[in-house]
Amino acid sequence: MITCFIRYQIDPFKKEAFAEYARNWGQAIPRNGADLVGYFGPHEGSATTAYGVYNIESLAAYEAYRASLAADPLGRDNYEFARREGFILREDRIFLKNVSAPHTKLVMP
Repeated sequence: MITCFIRYQIDPFKKEAFAEYARNWGQAIPRNGADLVGYFGPHEGSATTAYGVYNIESLAAYEAYRASLAADPLGRDNYEFARREGFILREDRIFLKNVSAPHTKLVMP
């Protein structure tokens, strides 16, 4: 299992457009084969940094997922929405693997 971290630089005056984009991916990503952890927008600190995070089996599975997502009507519409509205200024992605697992259960004080 690998995790894709997408780091976005977004227009700080278009945070709501990014949130709509994120909600759309919340529907499209899981139905196309990736385990979406979530999209995270600015809250405190930077007004221009946002993230998308999902898990996928392998880079081969990622390639199949990307092809499926590109063919998905909501996926296509969401790519076009981002292009048209221009709220994403930069996008970087990195694939990492969890090297700390297994974790113990959370203990609340």
